[in-house]
Order: sequence, then C-alpha cells, then structure tokens
Amino acid sequence: MSRELIFLPVLAQVALTLAVYVVLIQSKKRAIRAGECDQARRPLYDDAFPEYVLKINNNLRNQFELPVLFYVLCFALWALDAVSMPALAVASLFVASRLVHAYFHIGANVVAHRRRAFTVGWWLTVALLVLVLWALADSADLF
Repeated sequence: MSRELIFLPVLAQVALTLAVYVVLIQSKKRAIRAGECDQARRPLYDDAFPEYVLKINNNLRNQFELPVLFYVLCFALWALDAVSMPALAVASLFVASRLVHAYFHIGANVVAHRRRAFTVGWWLTVALLVLVLWALADSADLF
C-alpha cells in the first residue's frame, strides 16, 4: 500500500476547512448587506456579527483544534511508513466525523448532536495515536 494515500483524508479535511471559510465569507457579506453588522465593532470583535455568522466563525475555529492533532498523526504515520488500511479507515472516518460536526454546528447547532460527532472524532484521534505508538514501538523493535 502506498503511504501517500494517508494524504487523501488530510486533503479532505483541508477542503472542509476551506469550504467553511467560503461559507463564513458569504455569511459575513450577507450580514453586512442586510445591515446586521455593527461596523464600529467589526474590526476587533466577532460579536459585531449576528449569531448565524458567529456559529460559522466558531466552527472555523474548531477546524484548527482537534484536526491539528489529526494532521500531526497522519504525517507521523506517513513518516514512519506505517500507513495501513486500518489507518486509512480511521483517518477517513475522522474526516467524516468533522463533516457531520460542521453540518450540525453550522446548521441547527444542536449541541447534543455536535458533541456526539466531536466525541467520535476524538476517539478516532485516539485510535490514530495508538497506531502511531504501535508503529514507533515496532520500528524500535520493542516487540
């Protein structure tokens, strides 16, 4: 198996983040055109925008929290030449969990649904960590 395949879920996560940027830009433009933005507060304060913009902005911030660990672990798997079918499956499921999280966060923003999607992604990150630790132990001949 080509170890470069680990970059497919990485690129999918990057694409999700870029898509959230597009949604945020569009929603900010809409809020400004509708006069729903406090122009005096806009340069420094996120709350200058209405709630529908804030939840997208908050989701964008979320794309730079747990996914950062995902990126590090995927690159570690690549560097250790430890990309396997289970690793690809876990990485792909992580991205799917982030898509679901973004859908709930940007949409109805039901915290219970968002929390479930986040928790699934968190456990998948733990699984990636275990795979990296296993690969490190294997490369150090600890087994």
